[in-house]
Amino acid sequence: MDLSTAHVLVTGGGTGIGRATAELLARRGARVAISGRRADVLERAARELSDAAGATVVPIQGDVTREADAARMVAAARDALGGYDTLVNNAGVGAFAPLLDVTAGDMRRLWETNVLGATLMARESARVFVPQRRGHIVNVASTAGRRASAGASAYASTKYALTGLTEVWRTELRQHGIRVMQVNPSEVITPFFESAGLGGARENPTKLHPEDIAHVIASMLALDDRGFVTEASVWATNPVN
Repeated sequence: MDLSTAHVLVTGGGTGIGRATAELLARRGARVAISGRRADVLERAARELSDAAGATVVPIQGDVTREADAARMVAAARDALGGYDTLVNNAGVGAFAPLLDVTAGDMRRLWETNVLGATLMARESARVFVPQRRGHIVNVASTAGRRASAGASAYASTKYALTGLTEVWRTELRQHGIRVMQVNPSEVITPFFESAGLGGARENPTKLHPEDIAHVIASMLALDDRGFVTEASVWATNPVN
C-alpha cells in the first residue's frame, strides 16, 4: 500500500511501540489516529507526535475491552481521518509470575485486553473493510506467543491465542482483499516493563527499541497490496539479561 494515502488507527498509541508506529506512519504521510484508555497520556502524545511528524495525529480515548468503545473508536477514526483502512492492533498489558502465584485477576485482565480487546477492534474494523473490499490489520503479538518462557502463563497464553486469531481472521478476510498480518517483538524497551512489574529490565541497552518494531510494521504495510508478509518475528541480536 501507499503509506501516504493510508488512514490508520493505532491502539495503545500513547506510549511504546504504538506511539513509535504512529509517528513513523505520520512522517510517511499517513493520516493517523491513536487510541488509549488514559486521556491525559493520549492527548499529550498526540500533540507531541503532531509536532514531530508535521501532521495532525488524532487522539481517540476509549477502552478496547468495551464493545461500545471499540465501535465508537473505529467510527471516530473513520470520520476524523476522512476514511479508514488500517488497524494496528497494538493495545496490550502484561503480568508475569510463576504458576504457583498466578492470579485469576491477572489472567482475566490480560485476556480481556490482549485477546478480547484485539478481537473487538478487529471485528469493528472488518465491518468497515469488508464492504470497501480493502483493509489491513496488523496484530502486535509477541515472541512469547511462539516460544514461551517460565513465569509467563498469563502473558504467553494471550499471545498464543492472538496468533491463532490472526490465522483465523486471515483465512476469513483474504477473499475480501484484506491483509491480516502479525508482528512478534521480543523484549522492547518501553513502559510495558514497569507496568508488568519487571522494573529495571527496560533499561537494558541490548534490547530492542520501539522504533525497531515500528519500522517492521511500516515495511509490512508498505508492500504492494498484491502480496503480504503474514508474520514477522523480531529478536534482539545479542541480548544480555
